[in-house]
Amino acid sequence: MLTINDLRFDADGLIPAVVVDYESGKVLTLAYMNEESLKISMEKGLTCFWSRSRQELWLKGETSGNYQHIYSITADCDRDALVVTVMKEGPACHLGTDSCFNDLLYLNPENAGFTLDGLMELIRGRKTEKKEGSYTTYLFEKGIDKILKKVGEESTEVIIAGKAGDKKETIYEISDLVYHVMVLMIEMGISLDDIEKELASRHVIDHKVKQEKMTGDAM
Repeated sequence: MLTINDLRFDADGLIPAVVVDYESGKVLTLAYMNEESLKISMEKGLTCFWSRSRQELWLKGETSGNYQHIYSITADCDRDALVVTVMKEGPACHLGTDSCFNDLLYLNPENAGFTLDGLMELIRGRKTEKKEGSYTTYLFEKGIDKILKKVGEESTEVIIAGKAGDKKETIYEISDLVYHVMVLMIEMGISLDDIEKELASRHVIDHKVKQEKMTGDAM
């Protein structure tokens, strides 16, 4: 196992630290550590960085409450960069988003496989970097009322298709609804992680309810 003495800090005594979420594997932020902040991180089990702008130590979460509990710290082959895997409390970015890496620069349509995360990034990019002729950009420009109206309209279409028993049409309408809900999520600063956590908490509640029901039935 390495020690701090094995690491190669730059001329300013800093080493870049890529912070990664333990649960999702998502890159949360890129920050810098010096020897002192790294020692504090290892002693406390919480990420502590060196702020280059303020020229001072920065314990993540000390003021916001969004602590990052360290699972592991790994150095690269040259020992001049770190990957810090964490279990986080709250957003990683000072803008209140789950990750600092939100603005899509390029997405290869041929090689990139479809994911909901990828779609979210594409939608987010249409909000931050407006594209002429884009329907998504149009929705953001019209604002929350227009977005909510579309969510309502698509919900109705799902109900109509489902009531008719048309599976193909229902899939089509659900896809439209999901897309417009994701636009709403970006508009309101809601991430897929926020939804996953909410659903996970309901799963725990549902499990408890089932246990209580089974206990009551047995009695």
